Amino acid sequence: MNTTNPVPFFTPDPQVAASSRIVDFARWAAGQRGVAVHPDYASLHHWSVTDLEGFWGAVWEYFDIDAETPYDRVLEEERMPGARWFPGATLNYAHHALRNLADDGVAILALDETGSGYEITGERLRAQVASVAATLRDLGVGMGDRVVGYLPNTPHAIVAFLAAASLGAIWSVCGQDYAPKAAADRFAQLEPAVLIAADGYLFNATAHDRRDAVLELASELPTLKATLLVDHVGLPRPARNYPSLVVPWEDAANRTEQLDCTAVPFDHPLWVVFSSGTTGLPKGIVHGHGGVLLEHLKTLGLHSDLGRGDRLLWYTTTHWMMWNLVASTLLTGATTCTYDGSPAPFARLDVLWELAARHRVTVFGTSPQYLLGMAKFGIDPSAHDLSSIRVVGCTGSALPASAYPWVRDHVGDHALLASISGGTDIVSGFAGSAPNTPVWAGELSAPHLGVALAAYDAAGRPVLDQVGELVVTRPMPSMPLYFWNDPDGDRYHDAYFSAYPGIWRHGDWITVTGHGSVIVHGRSDSTLNRNGVRLGSADIHDVVERLAEITEALVIGAEEPDGGYWMPLFVVPAPGVTLDDALRDRIREAVRTGASPRHVPDEIIEVPAIPHTRTGKKLEVPVKRLLQGAAVEQVVNPAAVDAPELIDHYARLGAERRAARTSA
Repeated sequence: MNTTNPVPFFTPDPQVAASSRIVDFARWAAGQRGVAVHPDYASLHHWSVTDLEGFWGAVWEYFDIDAETPYDRVLEEERMPGARWFPGATLNYAHHALRNLADDGVAILALDETGSGYEITGERLRAQVASVAATLRDLGVGMGDRVVGYLPNTPHAIVAFLAAASLGAIWSVCGQDYAPKAAADRFAQLEPAVLIAADGYLFNATAHDRRDAVLELASELPTLKATLLVDHVGLPRPARNYPSLVVPWEDAANRTEQLDCTAVPFDHPLWVVFSSGTTGLPKGIVHGHGGVLLEHLKTLGLHSDLGRGDRLLWYTTTHWMMWNLVASTLLTGATTCTYDGSPAPFARLDVLWELAARHRVTVFGTSPQYLLGMAKFGIDPSAHDLSSIRVVGCTGSALPASAYPWVRDHVGDHALLASISGGTDIVSGFAGSAPNTPVWAGELSAPHLGVALAAYDAAGRPVLDQVGELVVTRPMPSMPLYFWNDPDGDRYHDAYFSAYPGIWRHGDWITVTGHGSVIVHGRSDSTLNRNGVRLGSADIHDVVERLAEITEALVIGAEEPDGGYWMPLFVVPAPGVTLDDALRDRIREAVRTGASPRHVPDEIIEVPAIPHTRTGKKLEVPVKRLLQGAAVEQVVNPAAVDAPELIDHYARLGAERRAARTSA
């Protein structure tokens, strides 16, 4: 590993950095609190992880948290799990999401793949939230009750969430591309009082009818008192009866009511987000009002530099944690954009860039797959005026170095490309960028403020410029309060704290570099370990997917019963491309020279597609276990997979491999 300081790919403009909120925060902390920090990021981060109470207390004060009762101290007991933040404080997330919005300013810009849209002002949003909250209250919903949404990424989801939160009720949501059973696997655990659901959603020029799915889902939730039906795509209500009272959204959202947000303890549950559920029932991860409030103000207000006058457009579905950040954009007073549809519909592959230009978006967010797809299909976003875009955010998986020049050349050299790594677990980021950090291609600029991140070796020692386990050594306010239906905390403890007692182990391989950046190599449970030499799967995916002939790739390393180690590479050729010996040789050479000569795959196998979770992550470990002979029902829940039919395909490949070895 190179320990010299490489030249950054991008260096922020000094004037832009000096006028950013993160630098203003550093100056404020030095002037108002007497903290010995400088405006540079490294100094600020060092303070944020060595003085947790000082830093998070400063975030509270800088963003003027409006608590009904004050806190006794910032951190009562520093331990993981079980840290207790801001005891004594009572507040409400929804109050903070609505308080900074100008009455006549645009709070939400509702967009879709047709290019159309409409605006909701701050005044109108507050009125709708108050109305839906009153409807929920009339239905008997109160503090601690659960309200769930089966909704696309439209303003209805944000309004419903804020209405539930204003009452102290607990929110959960998933998109309508989830089958009713997959949604019920999540929601039934919560025993919800109210379901809020749309008639359908848009995707690739089609209005997908979900009326029957809503009926089926409602029938799987016996605790429902009512279902609020959203007329989104204009379909008439089915003639069949619902198992509970039905309230049209138009009636629920158009009452004249006064908004009254219930003050709740800092650690009162705000929402339940779910794990992908690839290996059983999805885990319900519970986050609190106060922890999310502070973490998202830090992430969006300081790292993303969002405030009044800014606009964020981040492509997401409602069941991906990025939707939670899209909703939290309101905390900063900025406009948030919802988007219903395909990120690249057949008729208008560049519609997101078109919308970003038309609506003067300042923070544009997407995934590596989207950026790589744009490059591979020859889409040129610079055909649109993207001068308003200050940040291109990217998360979901590791962004390869090859994408950085493309973004610079096709979006503009003025835009900060902020690759971010985080998780549903903390509903935020562990590492990323800020207005005052340089960017190195293929690397995340630095750990986020307040994140005591390290790479641990096998002995539990921090290492620099070496691959290690991503750990967090000190607590964060947005770490889960608990897992749903985990009364003794065993599942929560085993998920993060069993490897290193008192230390959060996230399950990613990373390198913390000598110049302060972070390189993500992929999941540590899918690491390629050939003859004791470890390599992250993302390193191979990167070099293979750069080839124009390959659409997507998946590599796994499978230990075999006889002590052997089989490392196949599955590839999806680009349309019209044949996987012949010449292309296989080019792939092997790309891996040999671009990743590791010790990790050239044993076989290169053409497949129709690569399976993913519904949030876009490749199913590396489940595919590995299928190839090793594990039964499908022990490995993966097909409802959690974007293309469930692929599971049988990979299971057959494994069976054929084992049969061939037996006959040999």
